[in-house]
Amino acid sequence: MQPSSSSAQQARQILADRLRDLRRDTGLTARDLAARAGWERTKVSKIEHATRPPSAADIRTWCQVCGAEGEATDLIASLHAAEGMWIEWRRMERSGLRRAQEARLPLYERTRQFRAYSCWMVPGLIQAEGYTRAVLRAYQQRRGLRDDVEAAVAVRMKRQRVLRRDGRTAAFLLEESVLRNGFGGPQVMSAQLAHLAEVTTWPAVSLGIIPASLDRGTAGPAEDFWIFDNEQVNVELVSGYLTVTQPAEIAMYAQMFANFAEMALYGRRAQDLISSVMPAS
Repeated sequence: MQPSSSSAQQARQILADRLRDLRRDTGLTARDLAARAGWERTKVSKIEHATRPPSAADIRTWCQVCGAEGEATDLIASLHAAEGMWIEWRRMERSGLRRAQEARLPLYERTRQFRAYSCWMVPGLIQAEGYTRAVLRAYQQRRGLRDDVEAAVAVRMKRQRVLRRDGRTAAFLLEESVLRNGFGGPQVMSAQLAHLAEVTTWPAVSLGIIPASLDRGTAGPAEDFWIFDNEQVNVELVSGYLTVTQPAEIAMYAQMFANFAEMALYGRRAQDLISSVMPAS
């Protein structure tokens, strides 16, 4: 799923359609609206086709020209919601990794049911401390961030406590490739794999490993994603972080998760697979 075809783009188009409908309801052409607003002629068309996002000031002017000032507050709220769906990593982490980790704590605190799928790395809630340190250090160096890795590790370790609270459940699905993608060297990976074997025994947690296959059919690996209750999906992409809130799209991810779950190994079979990729001591 690419940002251009994601919930973020859909939300921008919905806002654009609402603005276009306001213009049409007044009988104005795009050129008329631009002239009355004092804009260049192509600006209205770009906004209505969602190729140029409006500013809050643009929306207020649009509503004023269309005699619909009462619509401005709601439309501006929609604008802010669309802007919040897609966040580039550099924007999220510009104040450091610790702040980025802290910003997500409220979401984890209020969630009762976690579902996470990963084809690349172990999800944060079931990472061993050394693995977390290696992952965050790699991010810090690759993205040229200031070094607050140790503080960020402490925040992520604290966040893992949500799994030990009553009434919380979690299901994790990992591709076999996650067990083989190393961070931090053999010693760190050995500790992480041992931790995963232990996670398979936790009462409120389900951990499934999807074995490698030469023919996955229609259920090929996907981008890493989290489902928080049935309220929100977060998707981690190379360039940024996508938040999905549309019920229909959340249902698509939930169905994908269910499909993957049917392919996974659990319990002793998962432990055996984990043991088979344990680095030699």
